This record gives sequence, structure tokens and C-alpha cells, in this order.
Amino acid sequence: MAVVAISFTVAGITFMSLMPLLKQGHVDQAYATTLATLRNYRELSVAERKRYILTFTAPGTITVQRWDFALPVSPAPVQVATFTLPSDIQFAVQAGFPNTATTTPDGFGNGGTALGMSACAVVAQNCLIFFPDGSVQDDLGNFNNGILYVTRPGDLYSSRSVTVFGSTGRVRGWRLYNKAGVNTWVKQ
Repeated sequence: MAVVAISFTVAGITFMSLMPLLKQGHVDQAYATTLATLRNYRELSVAERKRYILTFTAPGTITVQRWDFALPVSPAPVQVATFTLPSDIQFAVQAGFPNTATTTPDGFGNGGTALGMSACAVVAQNCLIFFPDGSVQDDLGNFNNGILYVTRPGDLYSSRSVTVFGSTGRVRGWRLYNKAGVNTWVKQ
């Protein structure tokens, strides 16, 4: 009986010590999924000469639609994939995010909006549309710089950010660190 009690105690301690690693793994998985989805559909857009629309719905869903081109009117977009982040991770902002043009990732947004990108009438919400030339635009043909934040609510330093440059479609990832008492986004 003593051996069983000791075994349960050791198992409990091991489980409790692994919980922070499991939570960190969820953040890393959500960030990697978001970054890979953006990069993959940008590349597919160029390779297939198709437009792909990515929408981000709080708390943590990415929807991808293909939008074929036709004259005089393009057909409605067709959904091709949906990605869901782990349930404890969200597209969200937290108190403590840097909030000036010189401190936000790539100078995009103000650190107060989880999904910072233009609205697209074709899908009736904020979106990024990857075009065959590699750029990111809205449905009116304007370049669409975008930023989104991925975080575990209540855990400020779990936060990640992804930026997208409209004119080139370049996708960059960021992580929030505390550097000498100052919250700072660091390019990954």
C-alpha cells in the first residue's frame, strides 16, 4: 500500500510539473498553425494562380476560401479548409501589449485589436486575400497589411503575433518578451 501511495504521489508531482510545458505547447502549436496557414496559402495562391481568402474568427478559427476569377463577375468563394486553435488559445489582446506605432510588430495597429486588417465585403468580415502576384489585398484591390495576436488569456508572455505585408505578402512571426522591465515584441 505504501508503494502505491508513493507511486500516486510521484505521478501527481510529475503531472503538475508538466502542466506548464503542455500549456506552452498549445501556444506554440497555435502560433505554428497560424503562421504555416498564412505562408502555405500565399504560396498556393502564387503557384496555382488563384485567390485565397483567409478569415480569422475569435476565439480561434481560421477559415480558408478559394475565390476563382471570372469576367464579368467572379463566382462566390468556396471554402477549402478550416483550422481550429487549441481551446485555451485565442485571437485576443491583453493588457500590457505595446501600443504605439514604434512598439507594435512592424508598426501595424495599436496593440488594442486582436485582428487588425481591412474588412472584405465578399465575406462580410475582416480578411486577408492572397493574390497570384503574392500580394495581400482587400476585395477592392487595396493592399492590406494585417496583424493578429495569438495568446492564452491571463498569460501575457505566452503571446505571439503574426504580421502580413500587403504589397509583398511577406509573413513574419513575433513573440512578446519582458526586456529590462519593458514589454517588447521580438521577431522570431
